[in-house]
Amino acid sequence: MEAKKPSVVMAFIILGFSSMPHLQVLFFILILATYLLTVAANLIIISVVKASQHLHCPIYYFLGSFSFLEIWFTTSTVPKMLESLVGGRSTLSEASCIAQLYLFFALGSTECFLLATMAYDRYLAICHPLRCPAIMKWWVCAQLVGVAWVGGFLAPLLSIVLISCLSFCRPADIHHFFCYAGPLLMRSCGDVSLSSTLVSVLASSVILSTFLFTMVSYGHIIATTLHIPSTTRRCKAFSTCASHLAVVVLYYGRVIFTYIRPIPHSASQLDKVISLFYAVVTPLLNPMIYSLRNKEVKDALRKV
Repeated sequence: MEAKKPSVVMAFIILGFSSMPHLQVLFFILILATYLLTVAANLIIISVVKASQHLHCPIYYFLGSFSFLEIWFTTSTVPKMLESLVGGRSTLSEASCIAQLYLFFALGSTECFLLATMAYDRYLAICHPLRCPAIMKWWVCAQLVGVAWVGGFLAPLLSIVLISCLSFCRPADIHHFFCYAGPLLMRSCGDVSLSSTLVSVLASSVILSTFLFTMVSYGHIIATTLHIPSTTRRCKAFSTCASHLAVVVLYYGRVIFTYIRPIPHSASQLDKVISLFYAVVTPLLNPMIYSLRNKEVKDALRKV
């Protein structure tokens, strides 16, 4: 008797938080409020940087670009997440699912490159203060931001192309709140070892290379700062880096734990919680860290 062919999936059901129906209303309110605050806070940062003349310098140009990135990063997952909370689940076509996965990885990679660029700017400002104005012209800053965006969108492209060539079989459920790589690959009808390995290798390469570059930059910054004889100047030098370093630690602490390992084919509750924090909470924390710990930004906010 001829074996029955598996039914090919044309759309996926994002289960989200369907295992906790009694908490879905609470989750919806909290996530919606966080998303609206995130968009508003990052738009305020962009507006203040643009409106305040004394903030027209490289570090705040990068900060405005970073805030713009955070708006798109959280928007790539949260609207569908809210839809799944309203209806208990949401449906995505195969093309939309892969597009969402690509955006999530591409914007995350761009964030890595942009954080490394901001670390390089701090390195020049503290270790080579006389050369910094000559090097970091506005057009150089624009080119660096452009390279970060292009590099971020190119980095996951090959792995996404391989995933898009796969066929997916039933069941069509994805046990996550967006099209996460592991649960999606688990629905493939064929061998996914190449795609899974490539996703892990590319993610690890981007994360570790940018993290190493950032840490080397901060190693030079700390060494230079410790040799400053004046305590006041030393504290001022550290304070200019504190906000960016806090964001770096917060960001890389999560992504290294999540992605520097083989891609799991199913998402545990811990994976979901970390991804939720990464996609929803962190884009709100970053502008708060920059605004609350930065005197120039706070002064500009008061004036605006």
